[in-house]
Amino acid sequence: MSTRTFAGGLWSFGRVIDRYATDGYGPPIGTLRAIELAGLSGELTALDLNYPFDEGVTVNDVRKALADHGLTTTNITPVIYDRRFRSGSFSSADPATRQAALDLAHESVEVARDLDARYVKFWPGQDGYDYPFQVDYATLRRHAIEGIRDVARNFPEVTFAIEYKLKEPRNRLFWSTAATSLLAIESMGVDNVGLVVDFGHSLFAKENPAEALLLTHSMGRLVDIELDDNYREWDDDLTVGAVHLVETLEFLYTVRQLDWPHPLKLDLFPYREDPGEAVRESVATIRALENKAARIPLDRLREAQAAHDAMTAQRLVRAALLD
Repeated sequence: MSTRTFAGGLWSFGRVIDRYATDGYGPPIGTLRAIELAGLSGELTALDLNYPFDEGVTVNDVRKALADHGLTTTNITPVIYDRRFRSGSFSSADPATRQAALDLAHESVEVARDLDARYVKFWPGQDGYDYPFQVDYATLRRHAIEGIRDVARNFPEVTFAIEYKLKEPRNRLFWSTAATSLLAIESMGVDNVGLVVDFGHSLFAKENPAEALLLTHSMGRLVDIELDDNYREWDDDLTVGAVHLVETLEFLYTVRQLDWPHPLKLDLFPYREDPGEAVRESVATIRALENKAARIPLDRLREAQAAHDAMTAQRLVRAALLD
């Protein structure tokens, strides 16, 4: 698909750290330099931007940097998962912390408007728990749902999306799977909240990513799609197709059937690799797999699927992928 465009997370171009290399796998990289590096990758048209930006960096600075490098903003992601929210953001036991999450969400809406972002994304990575008996589950659920619902009600013209994930940094996250998250969103009673389906998060949650994608779309709640890969035991954020090639093919085949109109977003953490190379390799893999997906004869595949004929479906996929 020659018209396919790609977005990326700004974090891919920053200094990546882990629990051992706590000073990072490279020098500090600020917001504006990361935008420059994203532009130099040569494959991205838009960015997912974390907010707040670096100290002293204004929205005007970011707007100019994006324009200078031919980039736009796909969404703003408020940082509701850092040390300040270590015991929860919207679901914190502390009312002042819950209010701080709401305030930051409101600020992020204004930034999203200023940068013409399509939506505001919540990744509530601290909204969960670590131990049995640590929380009252009903209260945790109420706070997690009410916090995002209240933001959505305050800005009915703005689109919001939740990126679900099974765990990390908490051992258990409230927004853990597609089905759990969709049930919670339906209980909000709002029309402007949906999901980001991240291929790697879906693998990590032991889902079938293509099935999770279709489920979310069928509920009218699909806001964005992110691609990466992992070994299913951790959110490794490897380059696209590095491990699960056939499942990535099925996922991209499903994206094609949905006629997805927005850029496909890359969620990569190149700890030891050059981020531009990781982006280019991922884009090359996606393009190759989308070309393979286009070779699968739709009528024959649907006939095989209607009969639950696994071997015919496998032959069609093999022929498209390997012949």
